[in-house]
Amino acid sequence: MSAATARSVRSHVAPAGRDDESHVASSRPKLEVVSGGKSKKDTDDFADGLFERIKTVSLVHVVIAIVMLIAALLVSLALRTMMVQNSFEQAQVQTNISKLNQDIEDDQAQLDGLQASLPDRAQKMGMVPQSGPLSIDLQGYQSTSKGQ
Repeated sequence: MSAATARSVRSHVAPAGRDDESHVASSRPKLEVVSGGKSKKDTDDFADGLFERIKTVSLVHVVIAIVMLIAALLVSLALRTMMVQNSFEQAQVQTNISKLNQDIEDDQAQLDGLQASLPDRAQKMGMVPQSGPLSIDLQGYQSTSKGQ
Protein backbone atom coordinates (compact mmCIF):
# COMPACT_ATOMS: atom_id res chain seq x y z
CA MET A 1 0.00 0.00 0.00
CA SER A 2 1.17 3.34 -0.82
CA ALA A 3 1.02 6.43 1.33
CA ALA A 4 -1.75 8.03 -0.75
CA THR A 5 -3.92 4.97 -0.48
CA ALA A 6 -3.37 4.82 3.24
CA ARG A 7 -4.46 8.43 3.61
CA SER A 8 -7.59 7.95 1.61
CA VAL A 9 -8.52 4.95 3.65
CA ARG A 10 -8.02 6.81 6.89
CA SER A 11 -9.71 10.05 5.81
CA HIS A 12 -13.22 8.75 6.37
CA VAL A 13 -12.41 7.77 9.94
CA ALA A 14 -12.78 10.44 12.62
CA PRO A 15 -9.72 11.44 14.58
CA ALA A 16 -9.31 10.02 18.04
CA GLY A 17 -11.62 11.60 20.65
CA ARG A 18 -13.98 13.14 18.09
CA ASP A 19 -17.24 11.88 16.76
CA ASP A 20 -17.95 11.40 13.16
CA GLU A 21 -18.51 14.84 11.53
CA SER A 22 -21.50 13.62 9.56
CA HIS A 23 -23.26 12.82 12.82
CA VAL A 24 -22.46 16.28 14.20
CA ALA A 25 -23.57 17.99 11.01
CA SER A 26 -26.95 16.25 11.03
CA SER A 27 -27.73 17.33 14.62
CA ARG A 28 -27.23 21.03 13.82
CA PRO A 29 -30.20 23.02 12.53
CA LYS A 30 -29.98 24.18 8.96
CA LEU A 31 -30.28 27.90 8.41
CA GLU A 32 -32.37 29.11 5.56
CA VAL A 33 -33.18 32.60 4.30
CA VAL A 34 -36.87 33.40 4.63
CA SER A 35 -38.18 36.04 2.34
CA GLY A 36 -41.13 38.24 3.26
CA GLY A 37 -41.11 38.07 7.03
CA LYS A 38 -43.44 40.30 9.03
CA SER A 39 -44.84 43.28 7.31
CA LYS A 40 -44.85 46.76 8.86
CA LYS A 41 -48.61 46.47 9.34
CA ASP A 42 -48.27 43.30 11.47
CA THR A 43 -45.67 44.98 13.65
CA ASP A 44 -47.84 48.09 14.05
CA ASP A 45 -50.88 46.01 15.05
CA PHE A 46 -48.83 44.18 17.65
CA ALA A 47 -47.39 47.45 19.01
CA ASP A 48 -50.82 49.09 19.09
CA GLY A 49 -52.33 46.10 20.90
CA LEU A 50 -49.50 46.05 23.39
CA PHE A 51 -49.74 49.81 23.91
CA GLU A 52 -53.51 49.57 24.40
CA ARG A 53 -53.04 46.76 26.91
CA ILE A 54 -50.43 48.75 28.81
CA LYS A 55 -52.71 51.82 28.77
CA THR A 56 -55.64 49.74 30.01
CA VAL A 57 -53.65 48.14 32.81
CA SER A 58 -52.14 51.47 33.77
CA LEU A 59 -55.53 53.17 33.68
CA VAL A 60 -57.02 50.48 35.90
CA HIS A 61 -54.16 50.83 38.36
CA VAL A 62 -54.45 54.62 38.37
CA VAL A 63 -58.21 54.46 38.95
CA ILE A 64 -57.75 51.97 41.80
CA ALA A 65 -55.07 54.18 43.35
CA ILE A 66 -57.27 57.29 43.12
CA VAL A 67 -60.25 55.47 44.63
CA MET A 68 -58.07 54.20 47.48
CA LEU A 69 -56.71 57.70 48.14
CA ILE A 70 -60.19 59.22 48.17
CA ALA A 71 -61.44 56.46 50.49
CA ALA A 72 -58.48 57.02 52.82
CA LEU A 73 -59.15 60.75 52.90
CA LEU A 74 -62.85 60.24 53.63
CA VAL A 75 -62.12 57.74 56.39
CA SER A 76 -59.53 60.10 57.86
CA LEU A 77 -62.02 62.99 57.76
CA ALA A 78 -64.74 60.87 59.39
CA LEU A 79 -62.39 59.69 62.16
CA ARG A 80 -61.18 63.24 62.79
CA THR A 81 -64.77 64.50 63.00
CA MET A 82 -65.69 61.73 65.45
CA MET A 83 -62.62 62.53 67.56
CA VAL A 84 -63.58 66.22 67.72
CA GLN A 85 -67.16 65.34 68.70
CA ASN A 86 -65.93 62.95 71.39
CA SER A 87 -63.53 65.58 72.68
CA PHE A 88 -66.33 68.15 72.87
CA GLU A 89 -68.62 65.69 74.69
CA GLN A 90 -65.80 64.80 77.07
CA ALA A 91 -65.25 68.49 77.88
CA GLN A 92 -68.97 68.90 78.60
CA VAL A 93 -69.04 65.80 80.82
CA GLN A 94 -65.96 67.00 82.72
CA THR A 95 -67.61 70.40 83.23
CA ASN A 96 -70.80 68.73 84.52
CA ILE A 97 -68.79 66.48 86.84
CA SER A 98 -66.89 69.43 88.29
CA LYS A 99 -70.19 71.34 88.84
CA LEU A 100 -71.73 68.31 90.58
CA ASN A 101 -68.62 67.88 92.76
CA GLN A 102 -68.83 71.55 93.72
CA ASP A 103 -72.54 71.14 94.58
CA ILE A 104 -71.73 68.08 96.73
CA GLU A 105 -69.00 69.99 98.55
CA ASP A 106 -71.37 72.93 99.14
CA ASP A 107 -74.13 70.63 100.46
CA GLN A 108 -71.63 68.77 102.68
CA ALA A 109 -70.36 72.08 104.12
CA GLN A 110 -73.95 73.18 104.78
CA LEU A 111 -74.74 69.84 106.50
CA ASP A 112 -71.60 70.07 108.63
CA GLY A 113 -72.59 73.60 109.64
CA LEU A 114 -76.11 72.46 110.62
CA GLN A 115 -74.74 69.53 112.64
CA ALA A 116 -72.36 71.86 114.45
CA SER A 117 -75.16 74.28 115.37
CA LEU A 118 -77.56 71.53 116.51
CA PRO A 119 -76.55 71.41 120.22
CA ASP A 120 -76.87 75.22 120.57
CA ARG A 121 -80.31 75.24 118.98
CA ALA A 122 -81.44 72.35 121.17
CA GLN A 123 -80.39 74.24 124.34
CA LYS A 124 -82.24 77.35 123.15
CA MET A 125 -85.37 75.23 122.80
CA GLY A 126 -84.97 73.99 126.37
CA MET A 127 -83.68 70.53 125.69
CA VAL A 128 -81.13 68.96 127.99
CA PRO A 129 -78.52 66.39 127.12
CA GLN A 130 -79.17 62.83 128.20
CA SER A 131 -77.54 61.81 131.43
CA GLY A 132 -77.48 58.06 131.51
CA PRO A 133 -79.24 55.16 129.87
CA LEU A 134 -82.70 55.83 128.64
CA SER A 135 -85.52 53.37 129.18
CA ILE A 136 -89.19 53.62 128.37
CA ASP A 137 -91.78 51.72 130.36
CA LEU A 138 -94.87 50.95 128.32
CA GLN A 139 -96.74 48.85 130.87
CA GLY A 140 -98.88 51.69 132.07
CA TYR A 141 -99.53 52.98 128.61
CA GLN A 142 -103.12 53.58 127.61
CA SER A 143 -104.16 54.04 124.08
CA THR A 144 -105.89 57.27 123.17
CA SER A 145 -107.76 55.67 120.32
CA LYS A 146 -111.43 54.93 120.98
CA GLY A 147 -111.42 51.61 119.12
CA GLN A 148 -110.01 49.69 122.09
